[in-house]
Amino acid sequence: MSNAKQETVSTRQGARIGPLATLPVFFKLDGKRVVLIGGGEPALWKAELLAATGALVEVFAEAFAEEFFALAEAPPSGQILLVQRGWSPGDLANAALAVGSFANEAEGAAFAAAARAAGVPVNVVDRPALCDFQFGAIVNRSPLVVGISTDGAAPVFGQAIRSLVESLLPESFRLWAGAARDLRRESDRFGETPEQKRRFWRRFTDFALRHLDRGPGADDIAQLIAGEPEACTPEAVTVIGIGNDADMLTLGAVRALRAADDIFYDDDVPAAVLDFARREARRHPIVNTLGGDTSAVVASAKSGRQVVRVRLNADASRRGEEQELEALRAAGISVVVLSS
Repeated sequence: MSNAKQETVSTRQGARIGPLATLPVFFKLDGKRVVLIGGGEPALWKAELLAATGALVEVFAEAFAEEFFALAEAPPSGQILLVQRGWSPGDLANAALAVGSFANEAEGAAFAAAARAAGVPVNVVDRPALCDFQFGAIVNRSPLVVGISTDGAAPVFGQAIRSLVESLLPESFRLWAGAARDLRRESDRFGETPEQKRRFWRRFTDFALRHLDRGPGADDIAQLIAGEPEACTPEAVTVIGIGNDADMLTLGAVRALRAADDIFYDDDVPAAVLDFARREARRHPIVNTLGGDTSAVVASAKSGRQVVRVRLNADASRRGEEQELEALRAAGISVVVLSS
């Protein structure tokens, strides 16, 4: 295979994500010690945020804003310990994270150097160049938590995105995510194979998205667990017709892509469309020919896998869209057609 051909295959089949300015990670801090330097307003918000994770937050400062004492008396979770003195490098020993708020950049740089010498990831408030990690905007539907980062470039823009995401995620998601976390402990009840368990979680997710006005009830969970996986995953193919812009995908199309086991797509479909799929989903490019072979699509659907066919809307007649749909139906496959 030529180098050019190898690069094309790698780009469409192997490279699933573009460059990242930062790596989004989520620290588990419950019961762990975090060192926070500063007694003013910027440090106050960080103390509340860190305590919400269940951390023991030790705050070092010569003086504290009045709100700090009220927060220490009733933290959202975890503990807040106020230490009324300046910090020293020894205070960083055995800390999980270190956060500092300094008016002077030289003091911030000294703190960052001491934290790194102690092997502790460090954040210096409003000093991106001194940070190992950053605090992004947060949408809290815990245990569902969404973090939004602009790599420090545009915090106000990040806050606007947070407001948009919050409007899309109702408070009931907190209840559904909590139920999913609890049900993970009972995964053996959902089937013997990974495929059967995946089908249960599809049922759970579909049900949750149809009942966004409330959380799960005991009868809902019992019904979902008792459901026969095969009865909830009929042999069907979802056909998604798209334009040249992945931003125009409907919510239904995105949900179908996220649930797919196999994705058959026109070879000139924008790569960004496939980014909505799970990493585990199998991707099958199809050369655009009139009345193309549908045998692979049929075989996948009949095996019980969740199948999505992605087509470009442009010049549908040339691409044999109607012939393909007729072939699927003639093979006994039901078809759901979505358009962006």
